Amino acid sequence: MTITLQLKPEIEARLIAQALLQGVSVELYLESLIENSLVNQTEITFSETANYEEWEAALKDLINSPFFVAPPLSDAAVSRESIYTREDEMLDIFGGY
Repeated sequence: MTITLQLKPEIEARLIAQALLQGVSVELYLESLIENSLVNQTEITFSETANYEEWEAALKDLINSPFFVAPPLSDAAVSRESIYTREDEMLDIFGGY
């Protein structure tokens, strides 16, 4: 692809100087600048770019996802008897302390 740019003379001079410092042609230097800029642009994370509404939507999606919902506890897990049974079992394991 061929692209033509009209640069200010001082920008053109700086561009040529930077290319010379890198030991490459102006075209190759510009190509590397553009590629690096685009690669870095795609690495910007959601947290850096999202606005309030996008955060809210993402959090609602998370809350409603099947991975976030815990299965309900059984009746035995929340019963009074299960608390005391576990305590008694622990006492038996440690010799009645």
